[in-house]
Amino acid sequence: MASLSPTLDCGFNEDTMNMAISSLYFLLFIPALIINGVAVWVCMQLRSTSTFTVYLKNLLAADLLMTLTIPVKAANILSSAPLALKAFACRFSDVIFYLCMYMSIILLGLISLDRFFKIVKPCGRLLGQNLVFGKVLSASIWVVLLAINVIPTMILTNKDPTNKTEEFCMKMKSNAGQDFHSGVVTLNSAIFWVVCALICFCYICIARKVFQSYRKSGSSNDEGRHKTKVRVFLILGVFLICFGPYHAIRNSYTLLQVTSTTSCTKVNLRISKEITLWMSAMNICLDPLIYFFLCKSFRITLHIYPCLHVQITLTNLNPRTLTRYR
Repeated sequence: MASLSPTLDCGFNEDTMNMAISSLYFLLFIPALIINGVAVWVCMQLRSTSTFTVYLKNLLAADLLMTLTIPVKAANILSSAPLALKAFACRFSDVIFYLCMYMSIILLGLISLDRFFKIVKPCGRLLGQNLVFGKVLSASIWVVLLAINVIPTMILTNKDPTNKTEEFCMKMKSNAGQDFHSGVVTLNSAIFWVVCALICFCYICIARKVFQSYRKSGSSNDEGRHKTKVRVFLILGVFLICFGPYHAIRNSYTLLQVTSTTSCTKVNLRISKEITLWMSAMNICLDPLIYFFLCKSFRITLHIYPCLHVQITLTNLNPRTLTRYR
């Protein structure tokens, strides 16, 4: 983002805001690199023996790839960033960033569906939890997103950079590229809302199933119930906290982004978009919580399973339901 025009006073200094957001990305990068580095080491020890593990490994790949784009994104936000760096971010780095974001969103949906089949509808395991199906599906999603989103965006961002205008990336796109950009944003938003509805449905059903086991067992263990709630709603919480705010404003911002007008509304939306986009990037640090709490093999391999394992299985609970949940 570039500085506001001197004639446009929207109540804040945009250069200062840019620097603050850039700092947030730099602060996010170091812990994300360490956490995902450890997660990669752990996952290299795990065999892909279930669709759940396959989806987790693909999610980790998306998180690691997104982590590597963070330094470029952080530097690109600064108004003083070199023109060549901004052009590289527009054509390549930012495109990969968004690829990883929507890959993560889809994979969180698939993980939720996997948990649903395992706990609520075991008969769905015939297809939904077939190992080969999981691998083919994951690879297919990567290919489809590359084909319909990444490669066309790179090709259509084909104009030479001229100056650091407030919509630098949009100025590098051809007319077809700008129209395509609007279409991609609409498609990505649809992906988010469909996956959001899927995750909410799956975890409402899972919660009902798990807590029915508590009622049938007659257990009054409040601590066990609390830990179960954490496990049941972890994915939903990470999903809504990271991706919800960004998608609540993204379409509104895009409608103004493709116009040539400048207003405080457009500036405020751009700042809001950058802040909520940073929140979306936070998922690279929060996703490892999913690996740890929902994947028993991950905890064991990490060698801290005995002291940090969250025990939700009570003596009298329905062992069939809770074994599937673990």
